[in-house]
Amino acid sequence: SSGINAEYGDAEPEEDQANAAPTRVEAEDDEVEEQETLKYGAKHVMMLIVPVSLCMMLVITAIRVITMYDIASQQTVYLVYTPFNDQNKLTTGSPISDAVLNMLIVLGLVIVMTCFLVLLYKYRCYKVIMGWLFLSSLILLFMFTFLNLQEIMVRFNLAMDYITISLVVWNFGVMGIISIHWKGPLLLQQAYLLIISAMMALVFIKYLPEWTLWFILGGIAVYDLFAVLCPKGPLRILVETAEERNEPIFPSLIYSSTVMYTVAMAEGEPEPEEQGVKLGLGDFIFYSVLVGKAATADDWNTVMACFVAILIGLCLTLLILAIVKKALPALPISIFVGIVFYVCTRWCIKPMCDQMAISQVYV
Repeated sequence: SSGINAEYGDAEPEEDQANAAPTRVEAEDDEVEEQETLKYGAKHVMMLIVPVSLCMMLVITAIRVITMYDIASQQTVYLVYTPFNDQNKLTTGSPISDAVLNMLIVLGLVIVMTCFLVLLYKYRCYKVIMGWLFLSSLILLFMFTFLNLQEIMVRFNLAMDYITISLVVWNFGVMGIISIHWKGPLLLQQAYLLIISAMMALVFIKYLPEWTLWFILGGIAVYDLFAVLCPKGPLRILVETAEERNEPIFPSLIYSSTVMYTVAMAEGEPEPEEQGVKLGLGDFIFYSVLVGKAATADDWNTVMACFVAILIGLCLTLLILAIVKKALPALPISIFVGIVFYVCTRWCIKPMCDQMAISQVYV
C-alpha cells in the first residue's frame, strides 16, 4: 500500500510510517482482545444459564413427583418466622396484611443475619462462619434428604429398610460435606450446591404462606438491590473485603465456575483462586422458588413463562455487568420480570387459552 501511496503522491514520511506500525499492531491487539472478551463473556453466560436451569428443573421435578410440595390446601404448618397466617391467632384477617407483616419479619431477620455474617468475616472469625455453614449443610444434606427420599418411596410405592436408607443418606451427606467444605471434583461440588439450593427452595415453597411468599420475593429483590449497590450495603462490604484480602468467599455461599477451597483460609493462608463467574446461592434459591411456585399451579404455560423470564432477566443482568464491570445484584431484574410473566400468563393468557379450547378455536 505504501507503494501505491507513493505512486499517487500520498506516501507518508518514514517517521510517520514508523509511528503507524505500532499503532496498527495495537489496533490488531485490541481487536483480538475484544473478540476474546466477547467469547469469554458468552462462555460466562452459559456457565450461569446451565446451572440455573438445572436447579429450577430440579425443583419443578420435585414438585411434580413429591406430592407433599404440590398440595397447598393441606398445609397447616408454616415457618416460625411467619407467625401471621390463617392457622395462627395472630392473623389480622387480611392475607395481604399478614403477608406484609411476615415479609417485614423475614427481611429483618435476613438483614440481621447478613450483617452478623459480615462482622464475623470482617474480624476474621472464619472458624465460626465455617461451623455455622457446616451445620446448615449438615441439616439440608441429611435431614431433608431423608425426608425427600421417604416421600419419593411413598410416591412410587417402593420398599426399603431403614439400614439401607441410613447408608444411602450417610454416604450422600458425607460426600456433600467433603465436596463443599473441603476438597472435591468441581462438578461434584457444583452439583451439591445446586441440590442444596433446590432443597432450600422447596422448604420455602412448602412452609411459607402463599401471599407471604410473593411479598418476600419482591422484598428480597429490593433488599438485594440496596445490599449490593449501596456503599454501606452488607453484601458490598463483604465482596470488597474479600477482594482487599484476596480471599475467596466461602464456597457454600457462592456458586463458582472454578474450584474454590477455603480450608487454608482458617489458618490465615488463603489459597489462590482461579478467575471465573460466580453467583450467590440465594439467587439460585429465589429463582427456583418463583418457578416452583408457578409449578404448583399445575399450568405448564405459566411454568415455562417464568422459566424463560428468569433466564431473560439473568442475561440482562450479565449484559449490564459487562458494561459497568462491577458486582451487581442478580435478583431484581429476574424476579421482577418473572413476577410480571407469572401474573400475565396465569391471569390473562391461561384464561384465554382455556376459553379458546372450550370454543374449539385453534391458532
